[in-house]
Amino acid sequence: MHVFDWPLLLIFGMFLVALLAGWVDTLAGGGGLLTLPALMLAGLPPVSALATNKAQGFVGCLTATVVLALKGQLKIISLLPLVLTAGLGSMLGTFVIQRVDTGWLHWGIPFLLIGVAGYFVATPQVGKNESFARQSEMAYGLTAVPLIGFYDGAIGPGAGSFFAVSGVMLRGQTLLQATIRAKLFNFTTNVASMAMFAAAGQVAWMIALAMMLGQFLGATLASHTMLNGGEKLIRPLVIAMCVLMSCSQVYKLLLG
Repeated sequence: MHVFDWPLLLIFGMFLVALLAGWVDTLAGGGGLLTLPALMLAGLPPVSALATNKAQGFVGCLTATVVLALKGQLKIISLLPLVLTAGLGSMLGTFVIQRVDTGWLHWGIPFLLIGVAGYFVATPQVGKNESFARQSEMAYGLTAVPLIGFYDGAIGPGAGSFFAVSGVMLRGQTLLQATIRAKLFNFTTNVASMAMFAAAGQVAWMIALAMMLGQFLGATLASHTMLNGGEKLIRPLVIAMCVLMSCSQVYKLLLG
């Protein structure tokens, strides 16, 4: 009974978690708030849980990126320089987190997440229309993009939200435009980090494959939701996910 039924129930449960996470993550970021604790509850060691989370998470970002590109909403070629700096930042972050004690960084993350939520609550009109760009595309690609990439490779929670809010604040984009571009950047940082974790043999592939399917379905649904009147969901979801991720991070730190 245990040999056959429990693994199947576990895998199906992780598929469902990933489906919901793929939908949430595509619209607002923060899907890892659902998948990472689920992987830990499934009994995976912390490093393996992080690695498996990256392995399944990149599929959701890839799916959203492809759907949005096919719909003409994402010009990938023009963003390749930013993709490169995002990937390099993520690889450096993954390299550092395996060799250096960065525990002190975890205490700053809740404040950053609450800051993002507070920003959107306090400025309800920001991101509804394009505004003045405070950085050129080149400057943005050399500063915020690799820094967020580094963070995603090293720690991870909220990286998609950080990419989106940086696009609004620094490039003057609408929240929808910034969220669409964030999918490509987040895919890049996830796959770069996942490749390094996989090379170290940390990914639990059986669970990861089931979750990849869930991410694919969830991200496909969310991408169509986003382009068919669902953009009004993005702002409240970003706020809610940032608050939840912050609370989750504080809870883990207090327990740890």
